[in-house]
Amino acid sequence: MTAHQEHNGAWWRGAVAYQVYVRSFRDSNGDGIGDLPGVTQSLDDLAKLGVNAIWLNPCYPSPQHDHGYDIADYRQILPDYGTLADFDQLVAHAHARDIRVLMDIVPNHCSSEHQWFIDAISAGPGSPERDRFIFADGEGDGSQPPNDWPSIFGASAWDRLDDGTENPQWYLHLFDSTQPDFNWRNQDVRAEFLDILRFWFDRGVDGFRIDVAHGMVKSLPIPRGTHADRSGLWAQPELFEIYRQWRQLAESYDPPKYFVGEAWVNDPEVFTRFTAPGHLQQSFAFDLLVQSWFAYRLRRSIEQSYAVAGQEDGPAWALANHDVHRLVTRLGQERIDKDPDPFDMLADARRDTPVNTVLGKRRARAATALLFALPGTAYVYQGEELGLPEVLDLPDWARQDPMWIRTNGQQRGRDGCRVPLPWKKRGSSMDFGPDGASAPWLPQPEEFRALARDEQGEDPTSMLSLYMRLGGLRRQLVGSAHRVHWADRVPEEVLAFSAGRLFCATNTGGEDVEVQVPQGAQMLLNTAVADCDVHLLDNGMSLAGGTDSDSRTWCLPADSTSWWSLNGGADNE
Repeated sequence: MTAHQEHNGAWWRGAVAYQVYVRSFRDSNGDGIGDLPGVTQSLDDLAKLGVNAIWLNPCYPSPQHDHGYDIADYRQILPDYGTLADFDQLVAHAHARDIRVLMDIVPNHCSSEHQWFIDAISAGPGSPERDRFIFADGEGDGSQPPNDWPSIFGASAWDRLDDGTENPQWYLHLFDSTQPDFNWRNQDVRAEFLDILRFWFDRGVDGFRIDVAHGMVKSLPIPRGTHADRSGLWAQPELFEIYRQWRQLAESYDPPKYFVGEAWVNDPEVFTRFTAPGHLQQSFAFDLLVQSWFAYRLRRSIEQSYAVAGQEDGPAWALANHDVHRLVTRLGQERIDKDPDPFDMLADARRDTPVNTVLGKRRARAATALLFALPGTAYVYQGEELGLPEVLDLPDWARQDPMWIRTNGQQRGRDGCRVPLPWKKRGSSMDFGPDGASAPWLPQPEEFRALARDEQGEDPTSMLSLYMRLGGLRRQLVGSAHRVHWADRVPEEVLAFSAGRLFCATNTGGEDVEVQVPQGAQMLLNTAVADCDVHLLDNGMSLAGGTDSDSRTWCLPADSTSWWSLNGGADNE
């Protein structure tokens, strides 16, 4: 058993988790849509990456207005993705490879096709069925929404029912109009979700990623009219009562089940409450994801993330996911030295500015090595291990994201990071699906062929090979370390630290620099130089990777990360 699995069943400490966007991962039956059997048949490939868990984006029945984040039934599997039997087989095969299975839970809202919402429309105002959601009368003569709260996807967060009554009510949806928000002050809702969690835990699911974990509970009474206070939408005090109940359920299992929250909160004091004792084990450290490529910004983000994370479990780190442009594309754009918009932090991760792909790949390799050096849990979004770029030029007819639809094309949306994966260089769909079967649900660009998994697996300098090496070294060197120890005497564009038995230094600048490393440190790799060839500045010697030296001054190439092993460190510092 590896070190990160030895802490009272807390396997997530020091783990690497792989995010599977099922629809775009692998298509086993040739219908153009990825499915659960496709994930099962690819588990060996994920095991080679050294992942300890997979997180499945929503695979429940859904009309797919928001590709699964509009759930119609929380206890079944979308037929496009397979059956409950297919899901059970996936869990069994994953566990046989010592890979945990996490699901996505979407508690803020459901689909307008969920039976509860259908019942609420039929039951009418003031009914117990409507109290499970957030309904309100309109302003004035009733024809105007209750207030001016905006939808995350654009336009108003309120829609008026078309139920044939004289003065229809309005319902709240913080996302698409087909995603009505639950009323989490209603006890039926709380009991229902506890039962949903128990249903999947009993099937062997190891934990959940919580969508919009800062949402759910809304302020009462609902503010009326224009200029309504938006603070009542997020992180209300009652939210943490819910998470205490969920954690109690998780702890009733042996080993305990796991929760990681998707929480966007600006106030550090509020953020700490998500992972306070007895609440969620982890919450995503998204501030790192949205930072521009400056050393001081990255360091500040890392420090802040540790300051608000649970003391034992640490942050859940990610540099990409299904909601932002891919890392190669983001880091290939011009650096912007400003704080992200606190009301729309993801906007800076979806910028439409020119991209230098060569520079983006170099920086993405460096950023990945930085990510894998950080104690906590590292989340990898599918395709990042191949260095896939964002597909920015999808044809308009192919785009399906509600962001694109609700803004009338003003925002490209998120389809470009969801294009199906290339598994092999050859074939009509690059082995995403059987050759000659239905075309993938989003078109794949031809440039993906050179980045296919089979091509990169044969190249020791590829992004895929780098991921594999980083994963193995992370387990050996970082282990279950809790924090980083900063090296302060470094150039302005460098951040350097030790964690466990690893020393990591990242150069975010465009010029090579000298860095000081601990005495006796052994060079392992540099992300920009093939075969880890490095230059020792003190005496001009050229050293191959793995060579030890008494010298402490090394060359750190531009836009790169180097790793050294430390003999005196400890896995569990």
